[in-house]
Amino acid sequence: MRIGAFELIEPLPEFKDLHAIALLHPWVDAGSVGTLALERLENHFGAQELGKLHRPGSFFDFTRYRPTSKFVEGERVIVVPNTNVYYAQQDEGPDFLFIHLMEPHAFAERYVKSVAELIKALDVKRYCRISGMYNAVPHTRRLRITGSPELENMPQLAGLITPRRATGGYQGPTSIMNSLTDELEKLGTEMINFMVHLPHYLSLDEDYQGTARLMEVLCALYDLPPDLVEADLGASQYQDVGNRVEKNLQVKALVSKLEEYYDDQQEEPEEEEESPPLAPGVESFLREMGIRLD
Repeated sequence: MRIGAFELIEPLPEFKDLHAIALLHPWVDAGSVGTLALERLENHFGAQELGKLHRPGSFFDFTRYRPTSKFVEGERVIVVPNTNVYYAQQDEGPDFLFIHLMEPHAFAERYVKSVAELIKALDVKRYCRISGMYNAVPHTRRLRITGSPELENMPQLAGLITPRRATGGYQGPTSIMNSLTDELEKLGTEMINFMVHLPHYLSLDEDYQGTARLMEVLCALYDLPPDLVEADLGASQYQDVGNRVEKNLQVKALVSKLEEYYDDQQEEPEEEEESPPLAPGVESFLREMGIRLD
């Protein structure tokens, strides 16, 4: 079955109160936190494939998103990057759609339109985007999660997130995928989003502490088992970083300054887009710290 640029597997399930949880790679998937969180949810629910783009090469440059080669039962298989869609159904609570969005390199308007058509055709009630970005925050403090202003009305999230101001002041580069918001507003789809702010100087390929914070919020939102958070994994990873920081006085001093800034900060950082530029001295410190920790 074709919906926009997506090819779905038939027959389609009969969904009830369908909620979509999506990530956008690589624009706001720092530390692969969105990818890791979505994979944990899919493994927990035993999610099944619903569909993917019929011709991903129409939208993606495969010299930037590289296909991978692997052996399956002794035969070489080429895995082509795609926007994969999975689903899970529950006896109680909403059904889920898991969408692995990728930044398109061509025909972006058609890509956005196709995602909106998919949301409409499946009658998705809520669209939730999970993401991560780098910011001037220390690894020694609880990672902040900012989110939609509407989240203030969800008591189960009290103390877990910081609702973003309704009108932010950001101006600058953005993702074409943010135009999906306009499309979903036309459909009347409920939209919420979560952004975890990660230490700029770490730039971990897989940030387990950031993933744990996202899972903490999602578990609270959907009343999921707390063991999905896997907090010990993230704590161990950041403890290893802390041990290395203790051996470098210059880095240790910078972390102390970031702690002071974190503790004194009155207004939370805006959730969307890139982090605001840092002072030149701080930026050079962060860059050097990243090199030293590597």
